[in-house]
Amino acid sequence: MADSESRDQVQTLAAGAVAGAGLLALFAAFATRRAPRWLRVTVILGLVAVACAAGIIGYRYSTKPSTLTVAVGSLDGDAPKVMQAIAKRLEITNAPVRLKVIDELTVTDATAAFAAGKAELAVVRPDVGDLSSARALMIVAHAAVLIIAPPGSTATSIEDLKGKTVGVVGGTANHALVRILTKEYDLERSRTRFRDILPAEVPQAVKAKQVQALLIVAPVTENYIGHIREMLRATKGRVALLPIESAGAIANVQRAYESYELPKGTIRGSPALPDEDLTTLRMPFYLVASKKVSDDVAGALVKAMFDARSQLAKDYPLLAHIAEPDKDKDAFIPAHPGAAQYFEDEQKSFFDKYGDQLFYGSMLLGMLTTLLASLWRYMTKKDPGQADRPLARLFALIDHVRQAHQESDLMKAEHEIDNILRSQMEQCAPGEIDAGEAAAVSLATHRLEHLISQRCEALRNDVGSSASVRSLQAGTQSGSNVTSLPRP
Repeated sequence: MADSESRDQVQTLAAGAVAGAGLLALFAAFATRRAPRWLRVTVILGLVAVACAAGIIGYRYSTKPSTLTVAVGSLDGDAPKVMQAIAKRLEITNAPVRLKVIDELTVTDATAAFAAGKAELAVVRPDVGDLSSARALMIVAHAAVLIIAPPGSTATSIEDLKGKTVGVVGGTANHALVRILTKEYDLERSRTRFRDILPAEVPQAVKAKQVQALLIVAPVTENYIGHIREMLRATKGRVALLPIESAGAIANVQRAYESYELPKGTIRGSPALPDEDLTTLRMPFYLVASKKVSDDVAGALVKAMFDARSQLAKDYPLLAHIAEPDKDKDAFIPAHPGAAQYFEDEQKSFFDKYGDQLFYGSMLLGMLTTLLASLWRYMTKKDPGQADRPLARLFALIDHVRQAHQESDLMKAEHEIDNILRSQMEQCAPGEIDAGEAAAVSLATHRLEHLISQRCEALRNDVGSSASVRSLQAGTQSGSNVTSLPRP
């Protein structure tokens, strides 16, 4: 439960970190537009690295197997062993859900640990403890109520136990059942006594006639039937099973139980015990999960356990009895929605779960791609030196224009102005040129054009003045020569 909640929190934080890093990268791009190129590259790449790291951490954590704690208890210790085998199998097969088994002494202790929030899962009986927050994942086994009359007893029905002592094997786990039988058969008024005993105490209690009957609740499996046979083997004589004739009436009122016909020869084949089908009570043992466990985790666990069953049933026959729970809305323990989806084959596919995220994610990816392309262009843009700036190059042309001696030099200056302006337009996208610098460039360009015009006019005047001087000098020289001619 906590693991599932923390997983969702980490995924949310990772998504937020990626989005936040992207926004910071965009902000840094504008904030450092006048910074040196190496600083821009460092800042942007650093933020991109943070975003990538957050995404990787979120992905790895979201794909990390969920670990659930399961509380299991039984007097013979078989149930914890079975659950440990399942937990090991889930680890070997790299299942998306793993189990941490807490070995409790009894099913009562396991239920108490579950109700206290110490475990997300538990193997429970429906008539024991607080199961208000429990949701059934599967039925682990069915347990039958066996009332055994030991050798020497003349009892053939529960009515014959009035005033006698009944040994209750299982202790507190069967107290609710004892109260129901006492009320149904009015055993309290007849002073029928119930005494808790351990399985190891059964032979001595029967031999010493401390009990005149035994009440046992056990799964109808070969392993548990074998334990019952071992307990009865030390008691010599005829053993009988007493029917619970009111099983149907009890089951109608107490929904944790159901009426059940125990097949002939279930306990022993020869002589048959029981010697004919026997009416008694039966109850399911559930694997339950807290209702706070997510549907995805619950469904994945049920699927993994049913997959493991085929591999483990040979060594652990109890697993052959696992089945789907009652999925009716009015079931005594409601089925977990995740388990119900698995059994009804309604588990959502990857695209069903994340279709909306993929749709909006593709749109966001396109926006991020455009943003990254702009950032990359911004980062790789060459930082012009002070001497390479358009304004500096234009001012450098002023001296060149003033010192020009030929119109060809002025033509070269005009070409250089064109190149400067063209280069500036190619390097900067629209709206990217600083307004102040653009105004200065425009002013410098007009200034240069004016100087070029003036210099061109001056050069032309200089050329005309030089031609007039040379012509005057030539005429003066010619006149002097005429004057010096001798008179005729």
